[in-house]
Amino acid sequence: MTWDPTRLPDQTGRTIVVTGSTAGIGYFAAEQLAAAGADVVLASRSHDKLRRAATSIRSRVPQARVRHVGLELGSLAAVDEAAAELALLPRLDAVLLNGGAMSMNRRELTADGLPLLLGTHVAANARLLARLLPTLVATAVDHGSVARIVHTSTGFVQLLRVGFDDLHQVPAIGVVAYTKAKTATEVFAFELDRRLRAVGLPAASVVTRPGVGVDAKTPERPGIRDDTTPYQRNPYTPWAQGKDTAAWSAVRALTDPEVRGGEYFSPVGRLRGAPVAIAPTARTATPAGDAASSLWRQVEDLAGVTIDVGA
Repeated sequence: MTWDPTRLPDQTGRTIVVTGSTAGIGYFAAEQLAAAGADVVLASRSHDKLRRAATSIRSRVPQARVRHVGLELGSLAAVDEAAAELALLPRLDAVLLNGGAMSMNRRELTADGLPLLLGTHVAANARLLARLLPTLVATAVDHGSVARIVHTSTGFVQLLRVGFDDLHQVPAIGVVAYTKAKTATEVFAFELDRRLRAVGLPAASVVTRPGVGVDAKTPERPGIRDDTTPYQRNPYTPWAQGKDTAAWSAVRALTDPEVRGGEYFSPVGRLRGAPVAIAPTARTATPAGDAASSLWRQVEDLAGVTIDVGA
């Protein structure tokens, strides 16, 4: 279908959780969803930043229905607390798993002793999903819809071939460690969709990547992107986009009624542009042998949960 990211389908009545929503792509995804009528739940670790983000959204979207929940992805116990609060929502139609630490220091650990990138981008998101999946499915059944579980990846997964047979092995180079975490994210997301389909649950697992979003091209929002917030220089700025447009792939995955599980959305120009469905990387979408099942077991072990999809 022809997709206009500035004219989203009406989202009135739907409740969507956005993690990592106090800045960058997560914030702009939340703002765009609120403008389309969704009941948006901001989830991030700083309550001050959550309040600031909610205020900013309301200043842009006076009719916005927005609330927030504290979510510390660096602690599995804190994930459980946030999930328990989210499970009390009257309905839950979709979740955007956008949050995660961006520190490239391989020695940093979560509260549970996991490598920080692996712990926040993979283990915490898997634990959160395990806790929220029953509510997502129940909402879909009640409303005759299909729940959306949207995972945020990166173009580095295509550029850097990083193994995932042993997630405990942390690459020495930060960007490679980040790519390994996102490679695991993709494999897990596609395997999740296969398992959901196998048992006929009304939920779709979708992968997105934002392209390159840079501060220099991001519109200002008080307390979100202005003179008081850190400015990150990026050598790709001439070819990049703002973080508002970098959010488009995730927003389409959440709102396009024609999206199906197992799809992958990306800017049409890879670094920037309108969001389009692309062919996923075979190495993560359909890995050889039992690699996907093996990774699934590793993720469950790291997250300390069994992800029950009714199989």
